[in-house]
Amino acid sequence: MTDASEPENGDKSAYAAPALEKGLDILELLAEVGEPLSTRAIAERLQRSKSEIFRMVFVLQQRGYLVREAGTERLALSRRLFDLGIRTPGGRQLTSVVLPLMERFSEESGQAAHLVVLSRAQTVVIATTSGHLDATLTVRPGYGRPALEANSGLLILAFQSEASRHALMRDAGPTEREQIDSRELRNLFAAIRLQGHRIAPSRDIIAVTDIVCPVIGHAGHADAAILVPSLQRHRSVSDEHAILVALKAICSEAGAQLSTR
Repeated sequence: MTDASEPENGDKSAYAAPALEKGLDILELLAEVGEPLSTRAIAERLQRSKSEIFRMVFVLQQRGYLVREAGTERLALSRRLFDLGIRTPGGRQLTSVVLPLMERFSEESGQAAHLVVLSRAQTVVIATTSGHLDATLTVRPGYGRPALEANSGLLILAFQSEASRHALMRDAGPTEREQIDSRELRNLFAAIRLQGHRIAPSRDIIAVTDIVCPVIGHAGHADAAILVPSLQRHRSVSDEHAILVALKAICSEAGAQLSTR
């Protein structure tokens, strides 16, 4: 007996939903290019007419998935997909466990902290705490960079099996996928694992030192990283060792809680 909703001839094309496919094509294109595009540019890249793309863009804007860049006709992804992503069971569990610990860390140390995961070969900040020092660095949730260009990304990749590392990087470009197996990166990953953390100049912002520790889940791999951006200031020196000790403690506590859930 077959499902009454299934075509008798097994033709999967009968399940095609052209409007849905066009909408997904638009979202995937904007995610891939990483910059706003006009309706015309979207139509040209997808090889569709401007009129059919315009209708889809209108609906996606109405539903909050696209926003128009201020002062231009170009369109960009909103935070809606990101917000949906962190509302998945895994995302909710991670933030519900780690965020209270980060808030305690920031209250005690005064330092800002960022909870970072990997998605589509990119780092993504999914939660932040601001601290109470007179000068700290915070970024908005959703901020991200290519995994190999971020200290948090390198640390998360270091605490993976080889198979898991390749799976996390499968959406990267061919150059980045080749780099994963280079001797230089293998040695770096081994050094990070040996230390159990990473302290290095920010690969994005000048005069910032990233202090990063892994949140190790029940599988023994890094589910996420917590990063503290330590500012280098005149006439003031941050106690990086004290920050590291406190950060390792909350990462260990977070990992223990995640492993029991």
